Amino acid sequence: MPFIAFDCEGPLTLNDNAFEYCKFLVPEGHKFFKQVSRFDDYLADIQKRPGYKPGDTLKLILPFLKLFGATNQSLREFSKKTLIFLPKTPEVLRDLKKILPTFIISTSYKPYLEALAETIDFPMEQIFCTEVDLDKVKLSKEEAKVLEKLYQEILSFPPIEFPLKASSPSDLPTELLEVLERMEEIFFEIIWNLEIGVFLREVNPIGGEEKARACKLIAEKLNLPLSEGFYTGDSITDMQALSLIKENQGISLAFNPNRYALKTGEFYGLSKNGLIFKDLVKLFIEGGKEELERFVSFGDYEFQKIPNEPEVFENLLKKCEEFRKIVRGALIGDLG
Repeated sequence: MPFIAFDCEGPLTLNDNAFEYCKFLVPEGHKFFKQVSRFDDYLADIQKRPGYKPGDTLKLILPFLKLFGATNQSLREFSKKTLIFLPKTPEVLRDLKKILPTFIISTSYKPYLEALAETIDFPMEQIFCTEVDLDKVKLSKEEAKVLEKLYQEILSFPPIEFPLKASSPSDLPTELLEVLERMEEIFFEIIWNLEIGVFLREVNPIGGEEKARACKLIAEKLNLPLSEGFYTGDSITDMQALSLIKENQGISLAFNPNRYALKTGEFYGLSKNGLIFKDLVKLFIEGGKEELERFVSFGDYEFQKIPNEPEVFENLLKKCEEFRKIVRGALIGDLG
């Protein structure tokens, strides 16, 4: 019996909880979050900073959330009020967990996953997510002044955008590198050494290698090979999990993906509802990976293997990113 593991935001829900909470709480929070998210993309995918993983945006923004009044209770209440599922997903999850071990591996904060689990009666013990305690540290007046100045400075930077083919810092213009180097100083020298920097030093977002590690833990717990794994993700935080399952001949599905997930998965799916997962799991259980390799759909949803030909891939990438923005909204769909 195989197992399935979902990223949460994208495949299951339409939210980007951290982005939405930042937008709600922080003045110009949407702009601020996007700057930090782009910085995260740079560290993880272009600079390839040792020890840094995709999704660490969620710890980088914590001192600033605290600056603008974030608390555990506020985050819990906000998550409950704003939770939005991809249509049909709650019913599909209820059905799937009856027929095979079903897990969620999410970079999102735990209060958001608790709201999801409570809403659809999903067991928290089958969810991996980012533990955070916003009430852990009291922000001093002195450190609040420092963070306020840094917040204003980050907002003052020009929008961070990367050339499509950028794969190392040498591919970036000098002006952009200067901004990115200053942001490294802000987060890893100034904030890191403040008391509020405990969020950067100790919070461990479940992204990148942590998602791959979760897949390994699931397989070990179930005494199954990773070839029996089915992982679904949509963004940069899913790359290592998608790669791990793909390398072990399981099913790695880039769902409504951005460029990072599409270049890493083996299959792709485009859908405005969750019924696609029920169909694909049924095929996997009945006929294994070979059945999915033969299956192609352009009906109610789109599914097939990701093409290797560069021109065909680039055309598909444009299609996926446009579809992603339609389903999740332009602001969220444009994030890494």
